[in-house]
Amino acid sequence: GEKPRTIDAPQPPAEEKVILTPKPGPQPRINGPTVYGARPRRPFLYRIPCTGTRPIQFAAVGLPKDLRLNPVTGIIEGRTPVERGEYSVILSAANAHGTAKRPFKIIVGDTLALTPPMGWNSWNCWGCAVDEKKIREAADSMVASGLIHHGWQYINIDDCWMVRLNSDDPIVGGPRRDEAGRLLTNKRFPDMKALTDYVHAQGLKIGTYISPGPWTCAGYEGSWQHEQLDARQFAAWGFDYLKYDWCGYGSIVPNPTLEQMKEPYRFMRMCLDRVDRDIVYSLCQYGMGNVWEWGAEVGGNLWRTTGDIHDSWNSMSSIGFGQAGTEQYAGPGHWNDPDMLVVGKVGWSANLRPSNLTPNEQVTHITLWSLLASPLLIGCDLSDMDQFTLDLLTNDEVIEVNQDMLGKQASRVWKDGELEVWARPLWD
Repeated sequence: GEKPRTIDAPQPPAEEKVILTPKPGPQPRINGPTVYGARPRRPFLYRIPCTGTRPIQFAAVGLPKDLRLNPVTGIIEGRTPVERGEYSVILSAANAHGTAKRPFKIIVGDTLALTPPMGWNSWNCWGCAVDEKKIREAADSMVASGLIHHGWQYINIDDCWMVRLNSDDPIVGGPRRDEAGRLLTNKRFPDMKALTDYVHAQGLKIGTYISPGPWTCAGYEGSWQHEQLDARQFAAWGFDYLKYDWCGYGSIVPNPTLEQMKEPYRFMRMCLDRVDRDIVYSLCQYGMGNVWEWGAEVGGNLWRTTGDIHDSWNSMSSIGFGQAGTEQYAGPGHWNDPDMLVVGKVGWSANLRPSNLTPNEQVTHITLWSLLASPLLIGCDLSDMDQFTLDLLTNDEVIEVNQDMLGKQASRVWKDGELEVWARPLWD
């Protein structure tokens, strides 16, 4: 009756976190997109992404007359011209080690997001544990970490900033709208305008989230029958980006036709067009009805092509490599969105943990999303990144592939079993 002995199977060695990103030199290097879309006579904000030893003195030749550059911070702000057209600007940055110059074209017309948006979203780390302090800290960390010098610019608040339906919780409960029908925030976000001003003062942009339905995914107030009021409120608060999530709208149309899938997104686009602010428009409805075929038609700047990503190889790889065939629908101003990045520390709650993707899987994740001309939205805690995660997100040569002005999404050009070759043309 002796119990059989068990022999522990040998475990593969843990993957080393190999640092592949070259360290920025002391001389200036201007990063980020070379083309930028804006609409006529709208507020304009752009911080020139630039590595190199500070202090750096910035200059810009050819800026439209109502735009001004702060030579110390590199922040360009003001209002775009009333005249549509292309405005060719030469940006320059100088310090004790040298000078860098880079062409930057401002195209004033009808199209925003001429390159994929790059930034951060609160959901994959904080979920509904988000609050104003965490958003301010994310903005601070984007600057302190140097991410801002590589082209990252959006700080996006996901679900759970509104008032929760049917809730007696004094923090997230209470009246959902004021007497005029305007959206109210819950007590975790006591002053939304002060928050957007804080983010803008650092040269960053800020985004928000809501659903076309009566409630959001997490059961908070939605935009149903208040769409124009909400668009005006987002503009008044100073938001630059809107993620519009189908959740809740299924109660309005449980079995939607293709036209019913399009309708709420088309309607909010019309509402956004009526406000005095450029707001990048993200359609989130998980790829229903082959949204990539009609997302641009209803005015989306980007649209989710898939369900939610998780930090597993199966989830990331099936979503990423599953984008084959959607490339013909992507281009400047309208991008396929295979969901947010799952590198660094994530958790979808107040309890964060390292991503379950191995180091090599994380490298594959960033590489593939860059080839796919995907929006790049970091989902980890920006205040707690190790050097490997920071290097993953600051490889300027990789980012330049993502931000290429031609905007051609990669396609799969060869496949043999598990081996695949993906490629995309660049502008030059």
